[in-house]
Amino acid sequence: MKINTNFAVICICLLGFFSFNLYAVDHDKHNVAAELQTDTANIYQTLLMDDTDDLMENHPADDIYNRIWTSDKLNPYQTSIDDLKDSIQIDLSSYTAPLAKFERITSHFGTRRFRFHYGVDLRLQVGDTIYASFSGKVRIIDYERRGYGRYVVLRHDNGLETVYAHLSRVLVSHDQIVCSGSPIAIGGNTGRSTGPHLHYEIRYLGNAINPVKLIDFASGTPLEEDYLMTKEISFSHQKELKALAAALFYKVKKGDSLSVIARRYGTTVGAICRLNNISPKRIIRIGQTLRVR
Repeated sequence: MKINTNFAVICICLLGFFSFNLYAVDHDKHNVAAELQTDTANIYQTLLMDDTDDLMENHPADDIYNRIWTSDKLNPYQTSIDDLKDSIQIDLSSYTAPLAKFERITSHFGTRRFRFHYGVDLRLQVGDTIYASFSGKVRIIDYERRGYGRYVVLRHDNGLETVYAHLSRVLVSHDQIVCSGSPIAIGGNTGRSTGPHLHYEIRYLGNAINPVKLIDFASGTPLEEDYLMTKEISFSHQKELKALAAALFYKVKKGDSLSVIARRYGTTVGAICRLNNISPKRIIRIGQTLRVR
């Protein structure tokens, strides 16, 4: 059956939006909302069954992920960067900012002292609404006490997946179809978090990409509507990951000093200070962890 893809997508968004607002106005009418959600899913499945070239260009996720779908693993794909194509075109034209108001990035993508930060942290107020960045489907809703806290993972039609973490409340359910801009959660401060913020990740086949390479968060728009993802540029942080994997850490004991530790590991005080972003005059504490290589 041939259908107009754009028209059907609009129908999905309208039905989803209408369903959400029915629930918000009167949650006792859940049967009506459920029927609308079922209609939304049926239209979406009809779209996926349509094998026209236009559809595959706009909904490549099914082909990319080879129908792998799980709600209990963030990265079930185990696809190496080396196994990806040299370049892949990603459609970002339908992007919606996850927050209605951007304040600032409080923590960037990259190496922290002892671990790697796979996303960006966006400042928010507890209670702020979180929105889906692109159209797609809810893959994971979970809670990690020592990590993400309450979080949601969406798989998008364009082949990307996004992670939204440290949420106070989730507004969607497993396998629910969402549109770009759909409310999916309420911001919070759950899990391993030092203050209210949204931890936001963009992934492709489980591999994280620095979101600022795709998105201008200040303006709330993509840097390019058609993003060319390449191994060399999009995944340049692989060098940092390898260096971190080879890193050596030491827990300070009684009688230790920076010079004693440096001699023990065949390095210098200056090198240890650079790795840990501390001054040579810094007094180290028993039990403190230092990176020595």
